[in-house]
Amino acid sequence: MEPTSSQNRINEGTQLKGDIISNGFFRIDGTIEGNISKPSKIVLGKSGSIKGKLICDDADIEGKFEGNLNVSGTLTLKATAHIEGEVIVGKLSVEPGATFNATCTMHGTPKANISIPETQISESLKAKNHPFDRTQRSQKAKVEQQN
Repeated sequence: MEPTSSQNRINEGTQLKGDIISNGFFRIDGTIEGNISKPSKIVLGKSGSIKGKLICDDADIEGKFEGNLNVSGTLTLKATAHIEGEVIVGKLSVEPGATFNATCTMHGTPKANISIPETQISESLKAKNHPFDRTQRSQKAKVEQQN
């Protein structure tokens, strides 16, 4: 079976303490106290609660989460969601009414780091007679003082 086609479910009224490592999809309506690593997607239902660290690809949260949340894809917070802690996401979607008391870092698509030598910048500014080119400003000031 492919990891995305397998589903794990923690039903309402179930309480787990400990760490979970899985590649499959998780639906949590119960309570987990511990760390969850590598699920393809987590759905935390309205009655669901997680206290600990969660690392996953995507997450839809309607319930309560407290701890460190690391979602490489999209984190969707429904109106009933309550988040506290530290959050690292690729994309973030928040419905009105959600509680988001967390520090959040967003990692989008990495941009190319382009560096242009300082001499090349000043030469291009001079060529365009740019107002930020200081050499032209000082020359203009000298000409105005002579007149």
